[in-house]
Amino acid sequence: MTVRAIRLFGDPVLRSPSDAVGDIDDGVRSLVQDLLDTVELPGRAGVAAPQIGVGLRAFSYNIDGDIGYILNPVLVEVRGDAEPVGEGCLSVPGLWHDALRHPWARVVGIDLDGEEVVLEGDGLLAQALQHETDHLDGRLFLDRLPPETRRVAMREVRESDWF
Repeated sequence: MTVRAIRLFGDPVLRSPSDAVGDIDDGVRSLVQDLLDTVELPGRAGVAAPQIGVGLRAFSYNIDGDIGYILNPVLVEVRGDAEPVGEGCLSVPGLWHDALRHPWARVVGIDLDGEEVVLEGDGLLAQALQHETDHLDGRLFLDRLPPETRRVAMREVRESDWF
């Protein structure tokens, strides 16, 4: 089991759009296993490859004990108006703010066999799908905060003991 260290706000990999996974080789299989091992820890709903220092489009999820992964995910549909939902991020530890998220989402990608994977749902799953695909596009949940809340969050980051 390889639980990888989480990259923190300020690391350039978190702000860089991820490359698509090409050939599915041993390196990609190892990445998926690391993502799964890393998301299994308590309190984790998802881990994107950039959060463990890999600039590829892949993430794992752990929603109500359902653990899985997806390669080359694309957020293809959201439903409902974006609304404020309490959210945090492993890459910005200790912060919790209301980010704007749609109540339902669908992501399409592939698995290690190249077969299509469709993940869709509401609640925490919808939030995680949006959050993790944002990571793959070089965005953090801080970018989804209203301006005044973002100012407060950035002050919290600057004053944190990990920054």
